[in-house]
Amino acid sequence: MLKLAKVERVVLDEADEMLTMGFKDDLETILAETPVEKQTLLFSATMSREIIDVTRTYMNSPIQLSVAARNRGADSVEHVFYVVSARDKYEVLKRLADLNPDIYGIVFCRTRKETKDIALKLADDGYSADALHGDMSQAQRDEVMRRFRRRQIQILVATDVAARGLDVDDLTHVINFTLPDMAETYTHRSGRTGRAGKKGISVAITHTREKRKIRDIERASGVRFKQEMVPSGQEICSVQLLALIDRIEKVEVDKQQIEPFLPTIHEKLSTLTKEDLIEHVVSAEFNRFLAYYKDARDLNIPDRRRRERERDREFGDRDGFSRRRRPSFSRLFINVGSKNHLTPARLIGLVNEGLDSNKAEIGKIEIMRKFSFFEIEEGESSRLIDSLQGSHFEGIELSIERSKAAENPAPKRPYGKKKKGFFQENGGPKGKSKSKRRRKRK
Repeated sequence: MLKLAKVERVVLDEADEMLTMGFKDDLETILAETPVEKQTLLFSATMSREIIDVTRTYMNSPIQLSVAARNRGADSVEHVFYVVSARDKYEVLKRLADLNPDIYGIVFCRTRKETKDIALKLADDGYSADALHGDMSQAQRDEVMRRFRRRQIQILVATDVAARGLDVDDLTHVINFTLPDMAETYTHRSGRTGRAGKKGISVAITHTREKRKIRDIERASGVRFKQEMVPSGQEICSVQLLALIDRIEKVEVDKQQIEPFLPTIHEKLSTLTKEDLIEHVVSAEFNRFLAYYKDARDLNIPDRRRRERERDREFGDRDGFSRRRRPSFSRLFINVGSKNHLTPARLIGLVNEGLDSNKAEIGKIEIMRKFSFFEIEEGESSRLIDSLQGSHFEGIELSIERSKAAENPAPKRPYGKKKKGFFQENGGPKGKSKSKRRRKRK
């Protein structure tokens, strides 16, 4: 339908995101059908291998202009992370919002479902929050963004795809409710705060198995994370109380408007001393925080022994000992591998997208050149196969099925007698006795 023979200029914005989303084939088709003599401009927040491949194939002697070091986070952004149980992540998000009364930020989630759920929970709990995701119409997206830019919304919960191209100034926080699978995506996210010389904070709410992801991001992006403790209820109440006092102190008083009501007000409050009046005013605004955080528990997981205790409670006691039971896994085959730029991180992302959730247990992953094997908990295998079958990854139509190999091969014996052929039952070398070997040598 579109005639490209006379195109003089091709501009691709958010090039890395477009390739990550699977539009590589479409992009290459467009570039191949445009004239050889044209100007091609690619704009990208990160410089991935796919971007470099496109420049080598379709651009002649390209010039690279960089406003920062390649794939590195901005120096104006502070990077912090919290380690908590997966079930406590939403509670941590609320505490961060309460600890920063003037927060104006974006919370990034991996899936559309997670985005909707988190935004709805925040709104139900009284926070100024809304969602931005791929299931919304353009009119709905525009309305949410209009309210967010006017600060009628303090917290925007979004997926990476929905937030593509989003340009908002003065964001105080970027919160990673779930860490992305690729370090470049984290650079994208964190770069939305700390702009125009201002400071910003990028927060990652992680569980105990994600420390390796933090280290991978540090190596790839050149940023340095600082682990912090989840704020206690007392800390949050202290911050909120000071914020309330500041609001009372700075409130604009329109004497002309309230003057007719002052005699009644003075009569009603005449029995209260100055100290009583202060206590009543503060309590009227502050009691809900005191009640909510009165018995707030510690959400931090500071040491390995505590993690083991929580794990033992989760999986129960067996034969009188606390042990972690390995869930039942299905071993699946998928027809893409390293040749198709599949990595363990991208495979996990593919699984999460297919299930529209990041809660499924994933076991061993084996990436071959043209195909791969991976384990997923038994209860999710059928649903994942139905979801991914026939979808596309890097231009390849996916074929996914249960592996014909044994799903749970017998483990090797960790100790005891060696296999026959190497040692005899008494532990000596197989073969002739020493005397027979001596006679043979003679």
